[in-house]
Amino acid sequence: MSFDTETLVYDAKGLIPAVAQDAASGEVLMVAWMNAEAVAKTLETGRVTYWSRSRASFWVKGETSGHVQTLVEMRVDCDRDCLLVLVEQEGPACHTNRRSCFYTAVRAGEEVIISEPIA
Repeated sequence: MSFDTETLVYDAKGLIPAVAQDAASGEVLMVAWMNAEAVAKTLETGRVTYWSRSRASFWVKGETSGHVQTLVEMRVDCDRDCLLVLVEQEGPACHTNRRSCFYTAVRAGEEVIISEPIA
């Protein structure tokens, strides 16, 4: 069965959330948005492409930073309204220069930084 990006369930703005996860370690790296064209470009090129809501344009991860995400596998959830992109991540995934955007934990009601920027 071939995959059709139009069978995905997009929000009112034509977007679907995409969770990026390190294919080797299982670490969740970031969450971003894709539209149908970004999904198609990702599958076509193997370079993970997102839709930037703030810039209203495509954003190929690593295009300016060099912190490239190479697609290993794309998964669709049971409701077809969320994607999981398993990636090989080069360098940090977060714009704060951390491996993951999820570097703040809430422990005993307090925020704790659990990951420092990569030197």
